[in-house]
Amino acid sequence: MPWKSQLDAIVDQQAPEVVALRRHLHAHPEPSGEELQTSLYLYQLFEKLGMEVRMGPDGCGVISDSEPASEAPRVAIRADIDALRIQDAKQVAYRSQRDGIMHACGHDAHSAMVYGAVSALTELAKNAPVPWPVCWRAILQPSEETAVGAARMIEAGAMEGVDQIVALHVDPARRTGEIGLRSGAFTAHCDSLQLTVRGQGGHAARPHESKDPIAASAQLISTLYQFVPRATDSHDAVVLTIGCVQGGKNPNVIPDQVELWGTMRTLDSQVRVRTIEQIRQVARGVEEITGTQIEVTFHVSIPSVYNNADLTRLVCHEAEEVLGEDHVQLIVKPSMGSEDFACYLAIVRGMMFRLGCANDLSAVTPLHTPRFDIDEAALKIGTRVLARSVVMACKPSGS
Repeated sequence: MPWKSQLDAIVDQQAPEVVALRRHLHAHPEPSGEELQTSLYLYQLFEKLGMEVRMGPDGCGVISDSEPASEAPRVAIRADIDALRIQDAKQVAYRSQRDGIMHACGHDAHSAMVYGAVSALTELAKNAPVPWPVCWRAILQPSEETAVGAARMIEAGAMEGVDQIVALHVDPARRTGEIGLRSGAFTAHCDSLQLTVRGQGGHAARPHESKDPIAASAQLISTLYQFVPRATDSHDAVVLTIGCVQGGKNPNVIPDQVELWGTMRTLDSQVRVRTIEQIRQVARGVEEITGTQIEVTFHVSIPSVYNNADLTRLVCHEAEEVLGEDHVQLIVKPSMGSEDFACYLAIVRGMMFRLGCANDLSAVTPLHTPRFDIDEAALKIGTRVLARSVVMACKPSGS
C-alpha cells in the first residue's frame, strides 16, 4: 500500500525529533502525581500539530485528538509520563537533572513514540491520500507507577468516544528490532498491600518489657514468604513482595508501630481470593505468637491486561511488515508485572505489545534500576508500528 511507505518515510524523517523529545523527558523527570511541567511541555507540542488538546486532572496528563471523522472509529494510543524515585547513575548527556528521580521504566520513550506516531499521522493526512477516514486520540497519562493514573484519566473523559486502544512497553530483555505479542492475559492482577504492625515500644536493652513490632514484622515477612508459596498449587502463579518497611527512628528504641507495604500478583481470580485469605491467616498467627496487633489492608487493585485477539493479530501483521516475521515473537506466558492500562480495557477492546530496546543482551540494564537506558533505534520501530496500527484499526469492514 503506497500510504504505508509514505508513512514510514515520514517517521524516518521525524526520527531525530522523537529522539530529542525522549532525551528531554529523560533529563527532566517528574514522579507520579507531580507531572505538571512534563504535561505542559507535551501539551504545547501537540498543540503545535494543530490538534485539539486538553490537560488531564489537576494539570497532569494530556489528551489530544485528531479532527473527528464521523465515518471512522476513534483509535486511542496511550503512553505514560511519570518517573520513579531512583537516582540516575548513567553518565550520558541526557541523564536526569533531578536528584533521586529518573525515567527507569521507559515512560519517556513511550511518550516520545506516541507523539511521533501522532505527528506522522498528522503529516500523512495533510500531504498524502489516506485509504479511508482515520481518527485517533493520544492519551498521555500520569501516575502509572502508582496505578491510579488510568482511572483518573478515564474519569476526566479520556475514553469517551474511543472504540479501540493500543499501547506498547519497552522491553530491555528483548533485542532492538524484535517485538513480543500475546493474545489474552498479558500481565498479572496486582493488589497493593499494607500491613500495620502495632506493638508496645520500649528500651532496646529491655525487649522483654515491650511487644516489639520490628521483631514481629520480621517474623511476618519471613512467614509470608515461606507459607504463601507452600500453600499455593505450583501450577498457579503468585508473587508476594514486601518492598517498603518503615518503623523506628532511633537505634536504641523499640518503636510502637511498623508499616509494611508491598504487592500481591496473581493470574487467576480464585487464586487471588485464596491468597488474600492466606495472608490474613498468617497475620493472625503472628499476632498470637508476638502479642502484637496486625492490620491487613488491600488498597489499589489493578486487573490483568487482557489483549483482544483481533487487535493483536492486526498489530502483529503490521509489526511483521515492519520487521519481518522472524522478528515478531509470541510471548508464551503472561508477565507477573502489572499495568493500569488494564483499566482502559475494561471499557473498550485493546492490546499492548513489548518493544525490544536492547542492542546488547549481555549488557542489559533492567527496568527500575539506576542505569536503565534504551537503544534509541527502537523509537523509530515503535513509532512505525503504532502509526500503522492506528490506520489499519480504522479500516472499514469489507475494505
